[in-house]
Amino acid sequence: MRKMIVTILCVGSLIAAPVAAEAKGCIKGAIVGGIAGHYAGHHAVLGAAAGCLAGRHLAKKKAESSQHPSAEH
Repeated sequence: MRKMIVTILCVGSLIAAPVAAEAKGCIKGAIVGGIAGHYAGHHAVLGAAAGCLAGRHLAKKKAESSQHPSAEH
């Protein structure tokens, strides 16, 4: 039952994601998150999803900071 709920949530999140979304950072984050999730109680799918989101967030932050460098102190 638990696997079915996780699978439905993962598929739903993939369907809800925009088609033209950039995958920068997602692949690396998903790999690291999947490995961490596997060792943290066999939750590789959840770890991969969380890693993908975190990787995309960090890549977006890095891209924004490179476009608008702040003044150094």
